[in-house]
Amino acid sequence: MMYNTRAFRMRPMAVILGLLFASAQPAFAEEPQQLPDVDVKTTKEKPITNGYVTKKSSTSTKTETDLIDIPQSITVFNKQQMKDQAVQNLGDVVRYTPGVGAAQGEGNRETFIFRGVASTADFFQDGIRDDTQYYRDLYNVERVEVLKGPNGMIFGRGGAGGLINRVTKEANWNSLREIGLQYGSFDQARGTVDYNQAINDVAAFRLNAMYEDGNSYRDGVSLERKAINPTVTIKPSDNTKIVAGLEYFKDERIADRGIPSRNGRPVDTNDSTFFGNSRLSPTHTEVTAFNFLFEHLFDNGVTLKNRTRYANYNKFYQNVFANGSVTPLSRVAIAAYNVDTDRQNLINQTDLTFNWDTSFIKHESLVGVELGRQRTSNFRQTGFFNNLTTSVTVPLSDPTTNAPITWRQNGTDADNYVQNDTYAAYFQDQMKFSEQWSAIAGLRYDRFNTDYTNYRLTATNTNYNIKTSDDLFSPRVGLIFKPVENLSVYSSYTISYVPRAGEQLASLTATNKSFDPERYNNMEVGVKWDYSPDLALTAAVYKLERNKFAVADPANPGTNQVLVDGQEVKGVEIGINGKLTDAWSVAGGYAYQDAEFTKAQPSANALNVIPAGADVAQVPRHTFSLWNRYDFNEVWGAGLGVISRSEMYALAPTVSTSVMLPGYVRLDAAVFAQVNKDLRVQLNIENLLNKDYYLFAHTNNNITPGSPLAARLSVIANF
Repeated sequence: MMYNTRAFRMRPMAVILGLLFASAQPAFAEEPQQLPDVDVKTTKEKPITNGYVTKKSSTSTKTETDLIDIPQSITVFNKQQMKDQAVQNLGDVVRYTPGVGAAQGEGNRETFIFRGVASTADFFQDGIRDDTQYYRDLYNVERVEVLKGPNGMIFGRGGAGGLINRVTKEANWNSLREIGLQYGSFDQARGTVDYNQAINDVAAFRLNAMYEDGNSYRDGVSLERKAINPTVTIKPSDNTKIVAGLEYFKDERIADRGIPSRNGRPVDTNDSTFFGNSRLSPTHTEVTAFNFLFEHLFDNGVTLKNRTRYANYNKFYQNVFANGSVTPLSRVAIAAYNVDTDRQNLINQTDLTFNWDTSFIKHESLVGVELGRQRTSNFRQTGFFNNLTTSVTVPLSDPTTNAPITWRQNGTDADNYVQNDTYAAYFQDQMKFSEQWSAIAGLRYDRFNTDYTNYRLTATNTNYNIKTSDDLFSPRVGLIFKPVENLSVYSSYTISYVPRAGEQLASLTATNKSFDPERYNNMEVGVKWDYSPDLALTAAVYKLERNKFAVADPANPGTNQVLVDGQEVKGVEIGINGKLTDAWSVAGGYAYQDAEFTKAQPSANALNVIPAGADVAQVPRHTFSLWNRYDFNEVWGAGLGVISRSEMYALAPTVSTSVMLPGYVRLDAAVFAQVNKDLRVQLNIENLLNKDYYLFAHTNNNITPGSPLAARLSVIANF
């Protein structure tokens, strides 16, 4: 029997509102008192009214560069914006990032769509690859940088449509003792600790930690995660810095694949209904990582930076989920499988940066090398219901199956081991010709070796070991014109590659091992305007072409693949970040994306052919988001956000099927109370008007309903 649990789950709202207003009373009691200024050496954060603008970044160029001088569309979520929106994960970040969307990721991983290109691998931490499929947390993150367009010159393989880099907190000499507590709808509870202390004049220590536990608006879905990240910074001299950190992170949750479709639309059902079996759909990820940075400035002005990351990832996920649309008899097919993945990454980067002049041109150059080894084991099993069949059907009125499931390998279930070695060298030159004209040019060479061992040998699959190598040349050129100091107009051209091993390194076959890698060309023209020191406006127009991707050979679809071209994304992005007035801060933007297949894509089944002109999946034509914060006085502030997107396909429409996700408009809100200089209380509300909508999808029959109205009360205390 279906029932609506929304009323019961929202009872904590009354308590939350009461706590919020009660917590602000001390502020009014203190208001008449004029306290003297003390502790001029205080290291407390600046007032909230600083806004959201960020001026510099070193991620896109590996040099500390003003954003206005980087010929690329970049959105930066700084610490203040993350606090105001109470973001906890990257999904919270991208909803206010123009040109980037999210997909479901089968309920066990983050999947984002950058300029029409879906990715589960283009994630970096402090510029180092962090590409295992899992949900990341932001408890130890200083800011999040979203780079759009191919980024092969700096980051190597992947980064075809864009990437996300997390800049983590490191120990420094500013004392900080901060505790964050949060409680929200569906019993979501979270606590964070940020402790920073100087040991002496040479060394400093920082500890970030987090624990979270809670349920969901989706029946049977829960989450528990924990993490700890100590770091040490040592500065033996003004010219040398050493940073070392260790992180342990564990995430346990229920893999939620959402709801199926019916007649080309998401099925009409309660937004809490779980299809399959939530109890038998666990997923857990465990990450242990060591990070090391050595940086030295030589007397001749040359800077040496060496960064190393070792990370061990253990992940398991299991799904019992809807595996088909609702039939005319109101029945739904349920299937099941699980995957166990272990990965070890060891990556080292060494960069030299230096300045030099030739005639009237000033140069800031970068020379670097990257060495990496990634080892991955994958093991997949299929679920057999009653030990007989790989699928059962359940009624729409009660779509839970309790049939016993036996797990064993079936068909092409993976059992493999992959080793990938990367040897890369790159050179970049940032040239300044005059106060008005500058340019950037760079080239990266990657030697990407894959050693793939397949342990599933069958009559048709006898390739025990496959070895392949790719030589990738990724250029980047950009030209910047600044008619005035605070305005730049730029153009750029970049190329990036995805080797045939795939973004998750395990998709080699005998038919594609000799294929050229996928290639992505991006042409972009943009404007960046620092309207004021606290407000930045950006606009970009681009065209991204995808070439050389493998599809089934129409002449021999069962065994062969061929390379085809024919996917193109043309778009416009407009962004705004900063302060409109001293009291009014904004962040957001608008994106128009025309993503389509320019040629028909063949298929083993004629009914599954994607026709020319078909839209790329999960890329809406229009998206708009704008977050506003207004401070009424030094104590009280309020936030209002709007998120809107047009309709989009769950999967690229074929000759026979298409499922459309309707567009929606959603409002978010917040109330802030700066009780005193050491205590901040805020209430964040998601989906203020309690709208029904569909957030994203994985396939035509794995569609995630959006959350109903939900609230989170946060208390941030400094000691």
